[in-house]
Amino acid sequence: MIKRIFTYALLSAGLVAVLVITTSFNSGQSKADMIHLASNFNNGTSKISETDKVTKPQFLQLVTSTPITGQTNVPLNTDISLTFSKPLAADTAIPVLNPPVSGDWTVVNSDTLLFTPAQQFFPFSVITVTIPGGVDGIKSVNSEYLAQTQTMTLTFTDGTVLQLQQYLSTLNYLPLTYNSSTGTFSWNYASVPSSLQALWQQGVYNEMTKAAVMTFEYQNGLAVDGIAGQQVWDAIASDLASNKQNTFGYSYVMVSKVLPENVQVWHNGQIVFNTLANTGIPQAPTPNGTFAIYARYTSTTMKGVNPNGTPYDDPNIPWVSYFNGGDALHGFIRASYGFPQSVGCVEMPFSSAQTVFGLTTYGTLVTVS
Repeated sequence: MIKRIFTYALLSAGLVAVLVITTSFNSGQSKADMIHLASNFNNGTSKISETDKVTKPQFLQLVTSTPITGQTNVPLNTDISLTFSKPLAADTAIPVLNPPVSGDWTVVNSDTLLFTPAQQFFPFSVITVTIPGGVDGIKSVNSEYLAQTQTMTLTFTDGTVLQLQQYLSTLNYLPLTYNSSTGTFSWNYASVPSSLQALWQQGVYNEMTKAAVMTFEYQNGLAVDGIAGQQVWDAIASDLASNKQNTFGYSYVMVSKVLPENVQVWHNGQIVFNTLANTGIPQAPTPNGTFAIYARYTSTTMKGVNPNGTPYDDPNIPWVSYFNGGDALHGFIRASYGFPQSVGCVEMPFSSAQTVFGLTTYGTLVTVS
């Protein structure tokens, strides 16, 4: 008995099967017998059936995205564009933004999903875009789908002064209201001091906008520096989400050097307090201008040098609000008030200074004229 091995290669639907057949036959068997044996195998029950064939699925591919995932300093007015390898079905699923952003997804050029936000993205925000995969995800007109869900992360840039002013007014840190249809601001009150009106500049980061940032920082437990950095923007986003308004209102202090000198406090549309005051003597005058209160003390020691070169050291000065360098609103005992007597500060009777202190806060503007 002689053993021989026959090897056959079967090709079916791209699948190569190597079949090794070992059989025994007598040396007397003819070549025709061997051919017949092989023919019986090919036509028998061991033949690969159609159900055993493997068909590779055809997946949809994300070809490009704009912006690209991981991009930072993305402009706030950016649209998000996702282009796929095949035309998309009309009823395809859409990506999800987190945190949620108002806007619309549309199919453009048959193979691209475009997200247009209802308004600009929020400054310094970090957005995750989830692009759903699987049979219930993004799909083509031929029902091809993404093999798996994909995500992309975008970090947006700093905000504009106009946006900052818009949000500060929404939260009641400015005495104005923003009209989105006209893109302009209007005063909240019928009676507004002309000097305050002159300070307002839409889209300009001047002392008035800086002062509003300082008040916001103070009420949110942040360092009071008037700089609208990421911490400020994050706090604004939080306050907008929770509708946390400035409940203190808006105050404005006017110091008049016209005799008799006086201090007036304007609060939420009207003059609420008026008192006689003293400003600096000619050798140490109180500078004209508008300044924001940056430091406050119910009582402190004030030190400095008199114009004649002698030092002064005054303890227990009450109700102090610094607004320009070493110049402050504060209480001070004098025989009379209404004319220059200080070395630069604005002095008031103790009781008047206490009232002014209660009507003002960090960031309150003080105009000296």
